[in-house]
Amino acid sequence: MDSTRVTEHPTSHERRKPGAGRPATPADPRGALLHTPEQPSGTSGSTGLPVQARSGDALSVPGTAVPCPPGGPSGAQASAGTGTPPPASPGPEHAQSSAAVPDPHRPRPAPDSIPAQQGSEQERPGSSGGKERRTGQGLPSGGPMPMRRDGDRLRFVGAATRRIARGIDLDEIVMGLCRATVPTFSDEILVYLRDPLPVGDERPTGPLVLRLRRTDRIPAEREAASALPPAFQPEPVELPPVSAELCEVRPGGALAEVLRGVRPVFADAPAARAALPELLGDELPVPCGQRAILAPLRGRRRVIGAALFLRRPERLAFETDDLLVAAQLATHTALGIDKAVLYGREAYIADELQRTMLPETLPRPTGVRLASRYLPAAETARVGGDWYDAIPLPGSRVALVVGDVMGHSMTSAAIMGQLRTTAQTLAGLDLPPQEVLHHLDEQAQRLGTDRMATCLYAVYDPVSHRITIANAGHPPPVLLHLGGRAEVLRVPPGAPIGVGGVDFEAVELDAPAGATLLLYTDGLVESRLRDVWTGIEQLRERLAATAALTGPDHPPPLEALCDDVLDMLGPGDRDDDIALLAARFDGIAPSDVAYWYLEPEDAAPGRARKLARRALSRWGMEEMSDSVELLVSELVTNAVRYASRPVTLRLLRTDVLRCEVGDDVPQLPRLRQARATDEGGRGLILVNKLARRWGATRLSTGKVVWFELNRS
Repeated sequence: MDSTRVTEHPTSHERRKPGAGRPATPADPRGALLHTPEQPSGTSGSTGLPVQARSGDALSVPGTAVPCPPGGPSGAQASAGTGTPPPASPGPEHAQSSAAVPDPHRPRPAPDSIPAQQGSEQERPGSSGGKERRTGQGLPSGGPMPMRRDGDRLRFVGAATRRIARGIDLDEIVMGLCRATVPTFSDEILVYLRDPLPVGDERPTGPLVLRLRRTDRIPAEREAASALPPAFQPEPVELPPVSAELCEVRPGGALAEVLRGVRPVFADAPAARAALPELLGDELPVPCGQRAILAPLRGRRRVIGAALFLRRPERLAFETDDLLVAAQLATHTALGIDKAVLYGREAYIADELQRTMLPETLPRPTGVRLASRYLPAAETARVGGDWYDAIPLPGSRVALVVGDVMGHSMTSAAIMGQLRTTAQTLAGLDLPPQEVLHHLDEQAQRLGTDRMATCLYAVYDPVSHRITIANAGHPPPVLLHLGGRAEVLRVPPGAPIGVGGVDFEAVELDAPAGATLLLYTDGLVESRLRDVWTGIEQLRERLAATAALTGPDHPPPLEALCDDVLDMLGPGDRDDDIALLAARFDGIAPSDVAYWYLEPEDAAPGRARKLARRALSRWGMEEMSDSVELLVSELVTNAVRYASRPVTLRLLRTDVLRCEVGDDVPQLPRLRQARATDEGGRGLILVNKLARRWGATRLSTGKVVWFELNRS
């Protein structure tokens, strides 16, 4: 054999026809079908070598047909292009040419799908002589081309896993699996998930139940997927629908064995033939041959579901390598579902933690109506430290609190809960607003050096129609007057809680009847699109515009006002969580209040009974005189026994009759059962039996004991 003679033999069986352009855009709206990427002339496949020309022959250049062995795909392609069979080229298979130039216009796959490739006439469905390279079977006409190389499968798996990984919640991940596989990999997919899904290390109890979570398929009336005439399109066969949505996996059954094995199996495998009827139901026929793959979905610790990939009879059956593709898709999907379930549980716990730290219901103090709103931030930062509160105080007063812990984390929510509890405790001591903020500042410093928060604390007195406000770095409140004028209250800004070493100042302002005070956090008025003062001005204008709709004599409904305020938020204004507290000041008229000072002497109880009888007669409530005189006498008797300063007595007429007795003794009375030989200890028992409600509150200067009676 002449060693100087070099024969030409291509190493790739798939070559572009002369003049072939870029791959055609897939016509299927659901996604690109997997076709063999075409190779430019003179280049090889992913593992082949370039073609070397034989001595004396023309050098192969891009765009020039190169002869290849007859009977092969390239030979058939050359025959179709020229009309004559190419000459045989026996010789060494691995001869190469350094002059082979790769085609710079070689098409590259799209990042999320495998583009359809325009094959030769012999490789198109419906053409004579087209055969599948591995099995030797004829290609079906009108159907999607099979994945012919390992590179096709690698590109498909990469695109599919990227699409699956983009999902955050459970539905997005399952939908990503369906959209990535139909119609590229299968004609239909059924995704079953465990019901309920276990979370983390949680050990599920009860039987294993699979629920059909999602199904996706190619419709029978689909448009042509290629440029072939309608005569070459076969009649599509519609896969029967699945009627059973729930499947209880029997322990030790065929389906349980397949799920325990984890690896995907063909429908014609012995284990799958018994497992599929259990999964799909007896009335649904099991696809014959290798046209169905059952892939278990296994998370980090246990099987959480199964995926069933189906192909129609007019499409090529699955190959052995497709089991590896199904295994990769099932693994990435199961791990994504595991993470989504864990993320959902953590987000739920964080949201519930924050909401349980907020008041479930607002109190109904005398002389003021309350409404509130709370909105979490965006999904990426939903846990925050905003809070609000309304705390009833002695003397029918109420403390209004709104605060914001800096940051968005579980730590911020925990600090918010501690500061709110501290504020409730300090409010129960009836401390002035500036003193409450001072103690909150000390508490924040004890929690850590970087525990910062803003807070606004206000105390409203419905009798005097005054409100006392102290601020710690919080946005100022807005007061909406009855006539429709909205006013931003001028309160000292103060330093945030946690700075330490600063004093807080309180201001006392008028709170006329019919006015509405709006307390809020900075998430309502500040965002990436506007600064805080621009937002405050927009809030003031919004309140004035809302009040103008109801007229100057009628304030807007409180609940509707809160909803209208939140409507001013735009799509980019949800960077922070929002707490909103609105208080409508009704007040108590001076004619409905009776107030006296009593000296701590033995005659004080008798004088208290006379004063109470006169007030009830003036109000037209004489029928309540006996009960009121008895209870007032008991409370005043207990007060003057230990008091050293004058005792206060106040009657309030609202929807109920309220009586308050104050003294300078901080010790609170306790309800106890008196013995038969005791001379005292029965006064509170009478109060507890006759009164609608009663209680005692410690003040900075003593205490107040009160009771309420229903008006007859």
